[in-house]
Amino acid sequence: MTFQEIGLNSDLLKAVTELGFVNPTPIQQQTIPLLSKQATDLVALAQTGTGKTAGFGLPMLNLINSNDKTVQALILAPTRELCVQITNDIKNYSKYMSGFSVTAIYGGARIDNQIKDIKRGVQVVVATPGRLIDMIERRAVNLNTVKIVVLDEADEMLNMGFKEDLDTILSETPDNKNTWLFSATMPKEVERIAKNYMEKPVELTTGKKNEGADNLEHIYYLVQGRDRYLALKRIADYYPDIFGIIFCRTKAETQEVADGLIKDGYSADALHGDLSQSQRDFVMKRFRSRTLQMLVATDVAARGIDVNDVTHVINYNLPEDVENYTHRTGRTARAGKSGIAVAIITPKDQGKIKDIERIIKKQFTRKPVPNGSEVCEKQLLNLVNKIHNVEVKDEEIESFLPKIYEELKDLTKEELIKRFISEEFNRFHEYYQNAPDLNIEKGAVDGAFGKHRTTRFFVNMGNMDGFNHNSLKDFLSDAVKLHPRMVFNVDVKSSFSFFETESKFVDNFLALNSADLEFNNRKISVEVSNRKMKEGGGDRGGKGFGGGSYKGGFKGGEKRDFKGGRRRSDDRGGFGKGDRKERDGGGFGKKERSSSFSKKDGNNSFDKKKNFGKSRF
Repeated sequence: MTFQEIGLNSDLLKAVTELGFVNPTPIQQQTIPLLSKQATDLVALAQTGTGKTAGFGLPMLNLINSNDKTVQALILAPTRELCVQITNDIKNYSKYMSGFSVTAIYGGARIDNQIKDIKRGVQVVVATPGRLIDMIERRAVNLNTVKIVVLDEADEMLNMGFKEDLDTILSETPDNKNTWLFSATMPKEVERIAKNYMEKPVELTTGKKNEGADNLEHIYYLVQGRDRYLALKRIADYYPDIFGIIFCRTKAETQEVADGLIKDGYSADALHGDLSQSQRDFVMKRFRSRTLQMLVATDVAARGIDVNDVTHVINYNLPEDVENYTHRTGRTARAGKSGIAVAIITPKDQGKIKDIERIIKKQFTRKPVPNGSEVCEKQLLNLVNKIHNVEVKDEEIESFLPKIYEELKDLTKEELIKRFISEEFNRFHEYYQNAPDLNIEKGAVDGAFGKHRTTRFFVNMGNMDGFNHNSLKDFLSDAVKLHPRMVFNVDVKSSFSFFETESKFVDNFLALNSADLEFNNRKISVEVSNRKMKEGGGDRGGKGFGGGSYKGGFKGGEKRDFKGGRRRSDDRGGFGKGDRKERDGGGFGKKERSSSFSKKDGNNSFDKKKNFGKSRF
């Protein structure tokens, strides 16, 4: 079946032909003929990336009267990003419809401009629930003339807490309207909407309920919790052309992971609810244009994101609700293309993998975290492939070639290749030659280290000193000359922190107390923590932290700005470019540390730009 055969009017057919549409997707084959000819309610289950927007947008436009300037159709979407995206798609489809107008209503933009758009007359409104409620309360929009309501990503809207808003909005629309509900999954809440607001809806399904895409590979890597970030970087290095989304559970973790990747030289940035709308727009613009290779996001921030050709979805942590796994992984393997869904798990997550398998009706493949040799091979072969396929601009480089040939005349072809490859290989080899094995045995218990037990410590440094999880890990590992992966489960509070290490290193950390170490002219105190003691409460003057009393009021510590990805990496150029810095086990090259911690005895002071311990991987 082609779009010429599916029943579109001439204006729509001309537009979709220009857009390159040839054959409708399965969901479009079902919805367009049905909705264009029959006034009916509809429940359609389809994964993201299957052409849902055209599936409801084209038949809706088929029914629109362009001469009538009242609102005839309302499309509700869970996020601003999806709202704008749908609006742009509708504009493209309606390019040749004379007199037609569509507008987007969403938070984060000037409401007075949106009110003006409505007053000028529009046939279709695309809106997020919250801003539309605001417009209704201002009596700036009249929904009495609506004939079609589309609920796109209905399960997402309910997950985000929009149930009451949907009830309010739908109560403002006529009873005789048609409601078209599109959803990736069919939880009970979506079923209730269909029951309450629809009359004998037609049900359409592409694939099976809650089932993942057939062209999506599901894999997981099993590591200790302390090695999760190292595993992420190892995976990113193993896929040189990665263009992916990394999902984290919390806003804080999202920003922390993004900051770490940026610091280590990766082309990455964060997307979460603490960013302003302009910051979110900027990040998404960079990601859509592929200036970013990796977008680190929360579930809420990433809802509705539709970006083509995403190669990987990485679950830095598995979602609390296993059904959200389907939503996350729906960002890749779209429009018939293949994709890879990655889960970085710890032993305690193994049961959740089984739960997800039951829901998606597919099996995960466990893969070992790549070792240094495997990463080097992938990176070098990728480099060679790019060289082999690079476009040669003969005219532009012609004038430079004589000097280049003269400089390289003493080298044979084989020697030239070796030297060229070594320029990249040496850097990778230096970084990975002593890289640890991050894999653990399946069935292991989380937190088990063979014969090693762990000990929890209290330290009198925290956020107010400019530390976050990763910078404190770096600081402590430097102080005792241990690999950063030996410092784990770091919990940074305002004026103090907790961390864990293997029990065999207890004396190493307690020795810091007798070494008279200072940070910004303040003595550092490290104590074994009593797990039974209170670990929350006030930031200062508290008692019982680690078995002793502590009174704060510390000053100093350069305040780090880790908000919103302010440290942009536009000039980093992605993978294989520039020098990657060491951090938390690594990056390529060596990091120059600049800290102000020292011994009081000037003869044994720690140099400000000294790298403690061995190379970090």
